Amino acid sequence: MEPLTEHRGVNGPVVYGFLRLVNVPTAREIALSVSLAEYCRQHELLLSGVFTDRTATGGPTSAAFTGLLDVLTLPDTYGVALPAASHLGPKALAAERERQLEAVGARLLLVRGTRRPRPAGHRHASPPGGPSRRRSPGPAPALDTET
Repeated sequence: MEPLTEHRGVNGPVVYGFLRLVNVPTAREIALSVSLAEYCRQHELLLSGVFTDRTATGGPTSAAFTGLLDVLTLPDTYGVALPAASHLGPKALAAERERQLEAVGARLLLVRGTRRPRPAGHRHASPPGGPSRRRSPGPAPALDTET
């Protein structure tokens, strides 16, 4: 009898990371790489490599991005993980790179997604007596209980 899937070593979908690091300290680079690895671990993705672009060129091609596009065309590759959309570059460059990623069929996975604006009329308002206090997500303590 075969062991259950949960008891076997099963690899998650294959993804590759991409970092755009222009004049970034080593500590920041390490932190971003760790955040990609942790994101992939939490989402059961197999991070097979991280491509790092260190150039500030204005064009959509760089050695790192071209290499990323090449591996994304391999069979069984799921997508690309980025700490944030800004790692694709400035707006015009990011739009072109996103188009290229879509063209190869890669999924774009963001560790920190874009913030969605709240609909009109759904702002957080302070009560008339002053600013509100944020409640802790933990259980509420018992009040004056007697045994």
